Amino acid sequence: MKQAGSSTPAIAALHPIGPASLIALDWGTTSLRAYLFDANGAVLATRALTAGIMNLPRSADEGGFDAAFDDACGAWLDNAPAIPVIAAGMVGSAQGWVEAPYVEAPASADTLVADIVPVKTARGSTVHIVPGVLQRGELPNVMRGEETQIFGALGDAGASPTQSADAGKRALIGLPGTHAKWAVVQAGRIERFHTFMTGEVFAALREHTILGRTMVTPDRPDTEAFLRGVKIARDKGKAGVLATVFSTRTLSLTQQLSREEQPDYLSGLLIGHEMAGLEAVLNQQQDSLAAQSLRLIGNEALCERYRLALAQFGCTQAELVKHVTERGLWRVAAQAGLVNPAPHAARVS
Repeated sequence: MKQAGSSTPAIAALHPIGPASLIALDWGTTSLRAYLFDANGAVLATRALTAGIMNLPRSADEGGFDAAFDDACGAWLDNAPAIPVIAAGMVGSAQGWVEAPYVEAPASADTLVADIVPVKTARGSTVHIVPGVLQRGELPNVMRGEETQIFGALGDAGASPTQSADAGKRALIGLPGTHAKWAVVQAGRIERFHTFMTGEVFAALREHTILGRTMVTPDRPDTEAFLRGVKIARDKGKAGVLATVFSTRTLSLTQQLSREEQPDYLSGLLIGHEMAGLEAVLNQQQDSLAAQSLRLIGNEALCERYRLALAQFGCTQAELVKHVTERGLWRVAAQAGLVNPAPHAARVS
């Protein structure tokens, strides 16, 4: 963005620019990432901006969405004005460009497609916004953006979720992050899911409580301290996180934990409690973590931490799945008829 306090979009050309068939936007709270696809589902180019819905450029239009949209993909649309556009994430929230109301779980790609909400841009293009998913109940749960990633993690990029090799199979998919999600998927549908505010709680405890006062960020991650925290949560955590988290301080006061070890210990403690909570909800369904062959979506370093934590709970089959955001956006667009993929469309890469 060319304005005070902003930067030029990061641009990456992945393949020689050829005929484009789709623009897809992953538009979250703090960032906006745009993908340009060819007719086979291969990514031709990407752009990354800091223009999430809470950090939009100042402009004449309400909220600045049109300005951010033009910054992200205006040049692509100048060359191909009729190209379809799809978007997922917080852009469809109540604070977004237009609200795409949640669809209810169980939810398939067809369910999402049926409730896509279009919004007309100032330049005349139509952006098709994918809805999030709502799980009703005594403790309701929501996701927005993760549903598209989940469908991107299922099967081959050239097939719809209901036609893929995963159809009929039960899968557990984890999305570590600020608000970690764990989704049970079967027959191409998100059946149910759980949210753990692990990342946000870690940041809050580190920045706004006494626990952070003595912490020093280490030069490199301390795996030993991290696993120590995981094991404390696993073996001593029956009373819950509130009964164990103060050990971050007391272990330091008794010279059993250095200042540099404290951040990784706290991270392990919280992720360990997340694993224990996930184990508990799986047990309610007569299931266990140890029995899972699951997939992880997200930052590679963070997913590796989760893989180590999962192993402490008996789950040793955790696969990192890459490129799920762009793959999911392409898949939903194909399901919606915005693109007509070739019979053997290339895997998104």
